[in-house]
Amino acid sequence: MARRSTFTLTGAVRTALAWSTSLALFFPLGWLLLTAFKTELQAIAVPPLFFFEPTLENFHEVQERSDYLHYAWNSVVTSVVSTLLGLAIAAPAAYAMAFHRGKRDKDILMWMLSTKMMPAVGALVPIYVLAQKSHLLDTRVALIIVFTLSNLPIMVWMLYSSFKEIPREILEAARMDGATLWQEATKVLLPLGMGGVASTGLLCLVLSWNESFWALNLSSAKAGTLATLIASYSSPEGLFWAKLSAASLMAIAPIVVFGWFSQKQLVQGLTFGAVK
Repeated sequence: MARRSTFTLTGAVRTALAWSTSLALFFPLGWLLLTAFKTELQAIAVPPLFFFEPTLENFHEVQERSDYLHYAWNSVVTSVVSTLLGLAIAAPAAYAMAFHRGKRDKDILMWMLSTKMMPAVGALVPIYVLAQKSHLLDTRVALIIVFTLSNLPIMVWMLYSSFKEIPREILEAARMDGATLWQEATKVLLPLGMGGVASTGLLCLVLSWNESFWALNLSSAKAGTLATLIASYSSPEGLFWAKLSAASLMAIAPIVVFGWFSQKQLVQGLTFGAVK
């Protein structure tokens, strides 16, 4: 009986902690959602207003003033193209390390991972100068290149973890049957590793979509992404909280919906190699 009581108490504590953590994580998004439908006066009211008459004026003004669709299209192009380009580079590298192992493979993988440990601001000046000299400032090309290179170490690691789980004997059997390298990659490796490729692509797509540091420093009105749109609502006069919340909600809504429908693949990608 005592054991049952302890189990019930433990379960209650776990449930309370789970709900507390969930509410703490959801509160900023919930408050953002509420503020997006307030007027500017209601957004800065003290005490905060929880009950009010909602308005769509902020969303209309964001579209009219800032051309939301232009920034959204830039985000779609830069995130999708950088993800596809990164996969095209990372997949052969991961294949070589997984099935044609060398003495320095682990050193190379650790070196790739170490590049993510440096703060992005440490590479800002040389990359900015290179973009300026190449006439790529405020272009989608510059953002695509930077997004691709910044996500490449993660892509190689995830694809390597996925490919090395595929039995080597399957590829050897395909070679004995006369399969070329291209046929081996497209008809054997790709179908077996499609889950890992999809998970890697989805995760890096989300990372590229949410990237703000490089978007703010390498682009402005012409090639700016949704991160640039959000930053435009911070001015010397102060923050327009209601419009800023509306712009933020419009920026995160597409990727939140996309992530919701792809959460299984995203979780799989984040847990590669965790369970043997």
